[in-house]
Amino acid sequence: MVSVVVVGLFVLAYLSLTLGMQRRLMYPPPPHPGPAPQLPAGAETVWLGDTAGVEAWFLPPTTAVTVFPVIIFAHGNGELIDYWLAPVERLNEAGFGVMLVEYPGYGRSGGKPTQQLITDVMVEAFDFLSQHPDVDGERIVAHGRSLGGGAACALGARRPLAALVLESTFTRVAAMTPWFLPRALVLDPFDNLAVVASRAAPTLVLHGERDEVIPYAQGEALARAAGTVPVRMPCGHNDCPRPWPEVLRFLQEEGIVG
Repeated sequence: MVSVVVVGLFVLAYLSLTLGMQRRLMYPPPPHPGPAPQLPAGAETVWLGDTAGVEAWFLPPTTAVTVFPVIIFAHGNGELIDYWLAPVERLNEAGFGVMLVEYPGYGRSGGKPTQQLITDVMVEAFDFLSQHPDVDGERIVAHGRSLGGGAACALGARRPLAALVLESTFTRVAAMTPWFLPRALVLDPFDNLAVVASRAAPTLVLHGERDEVIPYAQGEALARAAGTVPVRMPCGHNDCPRPWPEVLRFLQEEGIVG
């Protein structure tokens, strides 16, 4: 009887530790944000989520176009949309609108990050864009970096994307977890490989050849599932230059931008 109790306590402690730590590791608290920055002329703040109030910024292109394509950008797990306002200017200059979507619980946004809530927010962002009079709803692209690749793929499983861009992204969370955590206990699986393999949208995979967080082999596996080869970037995980030339070339080849 004692041994049964000991085993039961061990199992309980194991589950509490593994389940409790998962989301702390996946979604580490980013630095506390300051006030929202001044957005460019014509940009707008959009609040998503039924009750959480998740912040997103809609940045129209700086070129003189009336109906334009949009890239929904999802950042990495230790970042904020604040960090990406300047880097995405290159996309605005190329004729794209950009929607920077925050994660629940990040920055000035309410709620807590989970796969379900992140997916819901991404879907709501897509639906907002598809109904916007200035946006071409058939040319909405999702670009995810690192964890953001999971958000982008989750959106691709729910809505018809014109294209998918995965930068420094994992195949699935189970491939990143330690051996003692069974796949069945993964709370937020983000099975990117399954989404890419479904060929739901043309896919570009970019990955740092020296990535110390998500091995380059995972980028190769994603590209293989998409029927292509990855763009090998000469960097690690967090030191990669913005791959805008490769992204824009891909989107031009897919007929999403002229």
